[in-house]
Amino acid sequence: MTPALTVVRLGLFATIQDLGRFGFQELGMPVAGALDPLALRLANALVGNPQGMAGLEIALLGPALRVDAPSVRIAAVGPITMTLERAGEAPQPLAPHRSHTLQRGDILRLGAVDGASVACLAVAGGFDLAPVMGSLSSYVRAGIGPLGGRPLAQGDRLPLARDGAPDGPDVELPQPPDYGAGPLRVVPGPQEDRFTEAALATFLSAAFRVGSQADRMGLRLEGPALEHRGSADIPSDGLVTGSIQVPGNGQPILLLNDHQTAGGYAKIATVISADLARAGRLRPGDALSFRAVTVEEAEAIRRRQEQAIAGWIGAIRPVRPASGVDLEALYGENLISGTVDIVHGGSDLPLL
Repeated sequence: MTPALTVVRLGLFATIQDLGRFGFQELGMPVAGALDPLALRLANALVGNPQGMAGLEIALLGPALRVDAPSVRIAAVGPITMTLERAGEAPQPLAPHRSHTLQRGDILRLGAVDGASVACLAVAGGFDLAPVMGSLSSYVRAGIGPLGGRPLAQGDRLPLARDGAPDGPDVELPQPPDYGAGPLRVVPGPQEDRFTEAALATFLSAAFRVGSQADRMGLRLEGPALEHRGSADIPSDGLVTGSIQVPGNGQPILLLNDHQTAGGYAKIATVISADLARAGRLRPGDALSFRAVTVEEAEAIRRRQEQAIAGWIGAIRPVRPASGVDLEALYGENLISGTVDIVHGGSDLPLL
């Protein structure tokens, strides 16, 4: 039988996503892809995959998955609870931001996502699924992608590309990734001239809140109304992830991965690419604000973010044993020079 993860209990909303389906927006096809691409990239790194490999995006509450393979290595990144159920043993909590090697018959219960809208799960080797238009991203509104483009359903079998977990120890991130804080950074426009000066000032100074209408397509924001110069409507033009449209009621809409490819509302600003993961993690009720940057500043911020991601991945290390003492790492250290430093620092007597 093909090795797989089998859905034995359904969660609320989980889909297969990679980093997106690019090159087809002119045909009306959204990019889709992971709302939190940073989490997907790091989860893949933890199991030894290329960063863009497809994983499972879990919203709100995850499913329970049974391991129908000799073994599998998994890693989740994001604020999600996980529990391992193994025959003959008490349920065991599993930590995110590290890998875990599971055995045949184990049940991985993916619980609540608390503190963000989504978390990402990667499996070593990825899923053995056929890409659609070059991508394994699921665009649920049109039923495009693996599994018919739909969310996971009870009894689904997610075929694994590997027969078993790779050799070597489980690994961990030394600390959770830093998404940053403060206002989401935006580049004004491309239609900021369609708004009054007061509206532009309000947009960059007021606090907004994510309303109840929030999904993978976008977030309707609640806050002070932004006044247009004349009509809110423009000739339809292209949209990108992070575009902030403002319809006639003056309440902004922040577009996310499943957004339409063209639209006829004036856009006051665009969230920079380095902050899209933060935007994708927002939930109904979350507060947010905006700060303007230039295109050049946005490019520099993105370069710094990529350097930080490379640093986090480079810092991935074998999981420390429960005793807290990693003997292999200890034996690999230069203990002699450390002893010399301690003696010099703690005594005025010369070394013999």
